[in-house]
Amino acid sequence: MSSVLYDAPGPRARARNRVLGIITVLVVIAIIGGILYKFWEANQFAPSKWRVFTFPLVQRTILEAAGATLSAFAVAAVGSLVVGVLLGLGRLSQHAWLRLPCLVIVEVFRAIPVLILMMIMYYGLPTIGIKMEPFFAVVIGLVLYNGSVLAEVFRAGVQSLPKGQNEAAQALGLRRTQVLWIILLPQATRAMLPVILSQLVVVLKDTALGFIVTFHELLYYAKFLGSSFTYGSPIIPATIVMGSIYIVLCLALSGVAKLVELRLKRGGRRVVPAASNVDAGGPGGGGGAAIVLPSTQKGG
Repeated sequence: MSSVLYDAPGPRARARNRVLGIITVLVVIAIIGGILYKFWEANQFAPSKWRVFTFPLVQRTILEAAGATLSAFAVAAVGSLVVGVLLGLGRLSQHAWLRLPCLVIVEVFRAIPVLILMMIMYYGLPTIGIKMEPFFAVVIGLVLYNGSVLAEVFRAGVQSLPKGQNEAAQALGLRRTQVLWIILLPQATRAMLPVILSQLVVVLKDTALGFIVTFHELLYYAKFLGSSFTYGSPIIPATIVMGSIYIVLCLALSGVAKLVELRLKRGGRRVVPAASNVDAGGPGGGGGAAIVLPSTQKGG
């Protein structure tokens, strides 16, 4: 099967792609094996390097660091979603006094790396008399950056919907604000859910940048353990352990995202015909415009 932009590979192309795939896998395995061998040569897998993780105090501190990571993620995720929705709808406003400031905010904070935002909050603001705790520096930096990114996601999601949705809602007498909040935003959120959840995974991983501003999360504690001569400087074991915890957290978040996506798919959609609420004698009466509402919404 082929299209204008893509021709399905023939037997030779498929065989060549299969060989290239096998070679790629072997090369990746060889690279990983070489790295592990170098670690083994450097005595990084010796029991003495890993013994530190059997201490109850170390285990408790790791759990506290994981809790700090999750707390920062939870606050930053909620804040990013709220800021993203507000800025995204602001960018869709018909009023220039609201649309232009939202445009400037989104473009500025999307262009600044999140690490620089955290450093400005923690190291820069004290120079003007504003002292900030590491937790708030991390959260505010994450919210400003990821909220600006999500604003574009919500804006693109709303603009990708069929124009008939907006026109049918306005034909029912709904104000533009009502159309955005009740009709368009729920559908855009459903359509852009994979992108939104992927950005939330980025929020979780970016909490690791908090170690720069002395936020006691997982990477900060991994650096502390790895530089401790008392425990033999187990930098590689500490990095592997903390990295594994991040992997588990990201997989758990992806699993929750998958469950939410499946639940939304099962919820289905309900179509409310606009023609039933519009005066049949008006211009174009009897037109079959319809508004697609999420199953949780009530028809007007």
